[in-house]
Amino acid sequence: MTDKNIDTIKVENSDITEELQKNLLIRLRRIEGQVKGIHNMVEKQVCCKDVLIQISAIRAAINKVGGLLIENYARNCIGIEKGSEQEEGLEQLIDTLNTFIK
Repeated sequence: MTDKNIDTIKVENSDITEELQKNLLIRLRRIEGQVKGIHNMVEKQVCCKDVLIQISAIRAAINKVGGLLIENYARNCIGIEKGSEQEEGLEQLIDTLNTFIK
């Protein structure tokens, strides 16, 4: 499987909406470009501080991807019904995790 086929991969019974999938793929492509940029920076022996700044940006971006997936999983896969008492606790947990991940 090549990287170019990633756009057409469909997982049966997936709880990931098309909108979320599109959002994740855009973010992952951007991260891929950032990684290639860091590769070039290392090849050109750019200042370590500048490379570290770019690595920090990638870490933040990948954390955002993970956060979106965790949020989707919590809302759609755990089985807590909308409007239930547990939903409020779930929303608090999602907010806390998103704050921690940043």
